[in-house]
Amino acid sequence: MKTLVLDVGNTSTKAGCFADGLLRETIANLTPAAVPGLVQRWQPQHVLVASVAAPAAEWATGLQALVPGRVLAFVPGTTPVPLTNAYATPATLGADRLAAVVGAAGLWPGQAVLVIDAGTALKLDLAAADGTYHGGSIAPGLAMRLRALHEFTGRLPLLPLPAPDATVALVGDSTQGSMLSGVVNGTVAELNGLLAQYRAHYQGLVVMLTGGDAAFLAPRLAGRIFVVPELVLLGLYRILAYNVEA
Repeated sequence: MKTLVLDVGNTSTKAGCFADGLLRETIANLTPAAVPGLVQRWQPQHVLVASVAAPAAEWATGLQALVPGRVLAFVPGTTPVPLTNAYATPATLGADRLAAVVGAAGLWPGQAVLVIDAGTALKLDLAAADGTYHGGSIAPGLAMRLRALHEFTGRLPLLPLPAPDATVALVGDSTQGSMLSGVVNGTVAELNGLLAQYRAHYQGLVVMLTGGDAAFLAPRLAGRIFVVPELVLLGLYRILAYNVEA
């Protein structure tokens, strides 16, 4: 059986094409106009749409006529998921956060999992070994931190991130070097400090890293880290399968 999941993010839309439970194809940077063509080409039996931008229901309504089975709009506060959701305000929970931790728990059943999603925002999300999602933290992502330094000051430039294998000096000897040290080294220290606390509280914790800045951060973080670029798509597929089977 073929299925399709759509992850509508703040800056781009990504699709995952699944057949018989396996991710066969991913498509990044989709425009809304390109989605019907993808559906017609892949011919999925069921579709799930998750969005942190426009309401998922708006996307789902437009696709229903093209799909023979269910077109599910993923709403974290109401859509059933294969985890116990202990988040205090589920209606405000981002679809990408919940999907990522569902994907992580599916890859490591029976173990505590922590997802670091390094994208526009830097998000940490935890599911305990008993399958309960508890929440986590949200902070500015790397690019957002660099942009904030530029936009909220009068003279600091807008800097791009260096290459993933670049060395960022602890002591910046220029304005640009000082900005990169503050953003990169500060973020790494922040994450490593949080990881130490999580590992102290959750024995056998499995840490997974995803998002656009995963490749940049992975070699800079302490301990064993699993980089799973398609973690959100895997979680969305698991949610779709859980609802279709139900």
